[in-house]
Amino acid sequence: MQIGIPRESDPRETRVAATPKSVVQLIKLGYEVLVEAGAGSHAAFPNEEYEAAGATIVNSDMIWGADLVAKINEPTDSEIASMKKGACLISLIGAPRNPQLLEKLAGADLIVLAMDSVPRISRAQSLDVISSMANIGGYRAVIEAANVFGSFFTGQVTAAGKVPPAKVFVSGAGVAGLAAVGTANSLGAIVRATDIRAEVAEQVESMGAEFVAVEAESQQSTDGYAKEATADYADAAARMYAEQCKDVDIIITTALIPGRPAPRLITAEMVATMRPGSVIVDMAAGTGGNVEGSVADEIVTTANGVKIIGYTDLPGRLPTQASQLFSQNIVNLMKLLTPEKDGQLTLDLDDVVQRGMLVAKDGAVMWPPPAVNVSAAPVAPAPPAPEPEPQKKPRDKRVTYGVLALCALALLALFTVSPTGLIGHFMVLMLSVVIGFYVIGNVAHSLHTPLMSVTNAISGIILVGCLLGLILVDQTASLFAGTNLIILILSVLGILLASINVFGGFTVTQRMLKMFQKG
Repeated sequence: MQIGIPRESDPRETRVAATPKSVVQLIKLGYEVLVEAGAGSHAAFPNEEYEAAGATIVNSDMIWGADLVAKINEPTDSEIASMKKGACLISLIGAPRNPQLLEKLAGADLIVLAMDSVPRISRAQSLDVISSMANIGGYRAVIEAANVFGSFFTGQVTAAGKVPPAKVFVSGAGVAGLAAVGTANSLGAIVRATDIRAEVAEQVESMGAEFVAVEAESQQSTDGYAKEATADYADAAARMYAEQCKDVDIIITTALIPGRPAPRLITAEMVATMRPGSVIVDMAAGTGGNVEGSVADEIVTTANGVKIIGYTDLPGRLPTQASQLFSQNIVNLMKLLTPEKDGQLTLDLDDVVQRGMLVAKDGAVMWPPPAVNVSAAPVAPAPPAPEPEPQKKPRDKRVTYGVLALCALALLALFTVSPTGLIGHFMVLMLSVVIGFYVIGNVAHSLHTPLMSVTNAISGIILVGCLLGLILVDQTASLFAGTNLIILILSVLGILLASINVFGGFTVTQRMLKMFQKG
């Protein structure tokens, strides 16, 4: 089969559905790849690179006569008319908001797979164009905000004075929101984020941002997307947004509900409370906008000097990277549709992924697909009820004092029969134990391994002392009688234990250090 890669008809579109790298992968699947001349020019992929990858550069008519056409945007009426019956089209469709387009596609007897209708399940993540483009869009939203913001993102201390860091607030912690959080955080800003799904709080915090919770009952996603807020939640969220608008410098909104207009999160009254020079990036401007006053594809400056950016082509502002990710999503789809790698399309309607993407086939509209419920946060089983702990009888203090008294008497008896020097050595030992306990007890756990290496030096001193004890043994008397026998036994035990500590400690330390070495 032939796969045609057309040049996008939208003059503002800079992306392309295939790159030279993806062409190589498609050819390995058994397909012949046709690329329209100049299709990748805006994304820095010249015709020569496609030809070197094995593609054939052709004109527009040959592209639309191919067995399969892969493109970025929704097809126009003329493009639909140019395709032959029974051909396959892979592109963004916008099925929930384009019922008339679905009827046209079905009427043209085309097989249509919508790249923006991939089910939100783990197995389909490699095909998910929405996530790929949202990731780029969230990153680019921060860059666009930084471009018009009149100050640093990161705080600085200069000879001319101190510059405070910018405060960034991100509404929505999906793929785009998390990308914005990570980008703003890496630029040094103080970042906060919120989402209707409470289960994403951990993800926000793991990226170095503060999660701002709404004082209302949150909702759990069943399909990977946020749901429409309840009235109580909306009222509580409005109060939270009003507080954030007064405090932050930059706001990035990413809230979208598939198939519905974007929810209005920030009102004109909230924008009016922001400081002059503040920036808002409304990533939902193309579907109605999260911010009152935003205009699609324009920058609006309010009366109090707040700039509202409504760009709808954020992924296209990074055309090379966006084309690479989009084309890889298509390659992953073609791998699924070509299990035999023989260049023949095999459509399996029993596969939930393929069925979810299929919007038209055999003259019929196949949208919407059967529902696929996916829980973004699995419900944890209720913990078992704790068993009552047995009540311990309090220890009689008289027993404790009695044991201490016996130990003191035994120690006193030992001192009365021991050599005079033993008492002084014993006191040194006890003081060493007390000092060591308080010194080691105040060392952080993360430093225990380096500390162990240092204490190996002490074990080395013990080794020297034990060897000296062996040397001082009276060689004229029997080694196995009297005092010499005790010195011999203690010296041998001391050498053995100290050697284990020295060599074992350094071995363990060396192994742990290797864990942090690259390669």
